[in-house]
Amino acid sequence: MAERVDYAVIGLGALGSATAYHLAKAGHQVVGLERFALGHDRGASHDTSRILRHSYHTPAYVRLTHEAYADWAALERDAGESFVTEVGGLDLFPPGGVIALDDYTGSLAAEGVDFELLDVRALGERWPQLSVPEGTVGLYQSRGAIVPAGRGTAAMQRRAVAHGAELRDESPVSRVRDRGADGVEVVAGDTTYLCRSVVVCADAWTNDVLGGLGVSLPLTVTLEQVTYFAPPDPTAFAPGRLPLWIWMDEPCFYGFPSYGEATIKAAQDCGGPPVDPETRGFDPDLGMQDLLAAHVGSMLPGSGSPVRSLRCQYTLTPDRDFLIDAVPGHPNVWVGLGAAHGFKFAPTFGRILAELAATGQTSSDIGAWGFDRPGLTDPDFETSWMV
Repeated sequence: MAERVDYAVIGLGALGSATAYHLAKAGHQVVGLERFALGHDRGASHDTSRILRHSYHTPAYVRLTHEAYADWAALERDAGESFVTEVGGLDLFPPGGVIALDDYTGSLAAEGVDFELLDVRALGERWPQLSVPEGTVGLYQSRGAIVPAGRGTAAMQRRAVAHGAELRDESPVSRVRDRGADGVEVVAGDTTYLCRSVVVCADAWTNDVLGGLGVSLPLTVTLEQVTYFAPPDPTAFAPGRLPLWIWMDEPCFYGFPSYGEATIKAAQDCGGPPVDPETRGFDPDLGMQDLLAAHVGSMLPGSGSPVRSLRCQYTLTPDRDFLIDAVPGHPNVWVGLGAAHGFKFAPTFGRILAELAATGQTSSDIGAWGFDRPGLTDPDFETSWMV
């Protein structure tokens, strides 16, 4: 016999954990199902830190960042913990770069977010650690912040359980079947669940979960890498002395001030190879590390040498936009996909998906991130992963 629950959440990384948390907090009976152990390192929600920022290339994303700051604050109040460390955020646009500065300044201005534009001289005066080419423009936003990855995800799992959710790890889902008015059937291991609604936050395994509904999304999974550097003078890279930074070009790099240890963390965005998430490796790629170290060493001359590198996965839509929508023809099966820049919005994703699963509606503007857009429906869509 099927185990009846109000809602099932498939995948308990950051987005799924946030969804289970918000559903349980609203008083619903919810079960969360995770393919691996909670807190595993096979996906995209582990390690130490992620970026939280207002700076984005469209007004819709900037609008959602306001909600992200508010939802992180609400989680802090509920958990009794601090998660947001404001350090300032600096987007660096080199001369001749492929990313348009006007997209960012226009989107910030449209949503009433204050920012500064700084030339090379002003950048050097404010952050003497930096060395950038003449003609580079810096876009500075004071609320740029760091949020914890593994710790934040674990906190949302704890709060979900505290509010009554049951989280079951080592429970890979083998089937999702829409039974219409009778609900949605989910099979995980030897257990069958019958739910009012299901939320799928399975990231790299999204197509595996949705396969029984005849859905296949044009997703690319890549194996990325972050590297930690040990500066000889760590105090020069402490929060308050160095902001978050993003090198807005192709290749695109990003990095953090020191956070919890006397190192700085940096990575290339979308620099890794496509992989199968079931067979991917975990060993560092020395070629990727050397490419990153050359950029970091040039831009931050006192950053020091690499001390360790870690792998993580990106699950990318062709347009790099989120997916927050019901599966076409299956109004009680919802999908949340962060397209490898969703962690900063994790509590907001959870709130939105919980609202949608329970009522079919949300107060947030998610109109741009449905199943019916060209990036997911047009086989000739030109892939672009720049954000």
